[in-house]
Amino acid sequence: MVVADLHVHTTNSDGELEPDAVPQAAAMDGVSVVAITDHDRFAPSLDAPVTEIDGVTVIHGIELRVEEDGQQIDLLGYGVRPTAALRAEVNRLQEDRIERAKEIVERVERRTGVALDLDLQPGVGRPHVARAIERSAIDCDYHAAFDQLIGDDCPCFVPRSVPSFERGRALLADACGLVSLAHPLRYDDRERALSVTAALDGVEYHYDYGRDVDLRPVERTIRENDLVVTGGSDAHDRTLGRAGLSAAEYGKFRERCRRN
Repeated sequence: MVVADLHVHTTNSDGELEPDAVPQAAAMDGVSVVAITDHDRFAPSLDAPVTEIDGVTVIHGIELRVEEDGQQIDLLGYGVRPTAALRAEVNRLQEDRIERAKEIVERVERRTGVALDLDLQPGVGRPHVARAIERSAIDCDYHAAFDQLIGDDCPCFVPRSVPSFERGRALLADACGLVSLAHPLRYDDRERALSVTAALDGVEYHYDYGRDVDLRPVERTIRENDLVVTGGSDAHDRTLGRAGLSAAEYGKFRERCRRN
């Protein structure tokens, strides 16, 4: 039974749930603990690392993309107490997101001859562009937009400017109670991605990959690096609890956060 969903996105980045609606959504899906982990953004309504709202424990988290040896990976920081250095990096990343989205939109419009209706605000990402494409006269739904136009290696793709792994890890370690590697089996070079956990506190073991995966490399890494198990649905919609921690796993997670 999933007690804690520690990977949830809101409209503050590219999710569908308003931040204030997360506790109610969690309760409706039987989840007692939820972490808001928006991309490169703090949760504006959370002024403490952990908050109790309507009987639901809400953890202030953040998902930060970093680059290690040519590969981009995602780190999850939990129990955020924003530092000046992390605030500055988050602000830089949001400016980069807006400029990147602007260039992607311009490339799509030049290629298709169709104007996109998209308000470029902080938190914007490719999912926003894909939704704008789906709403437009372009013959693409959300998934086809990624497959044909804006996905990696597609003609309208624009890379992001992200911090190095060492810098991102240090920024999160100074500001958070626990830092974990997100969805380790989604990367092209999984072994190299898992190797960075030697410098982290945890790894996302429970995750809805949408297919059968071999978790043995993750289990081995957990044992070798004494990692805390994290997990979550990576919800961008309104359904929480598709993946996450049991009560016992959440207890270990909470204890490690307190020690740090």
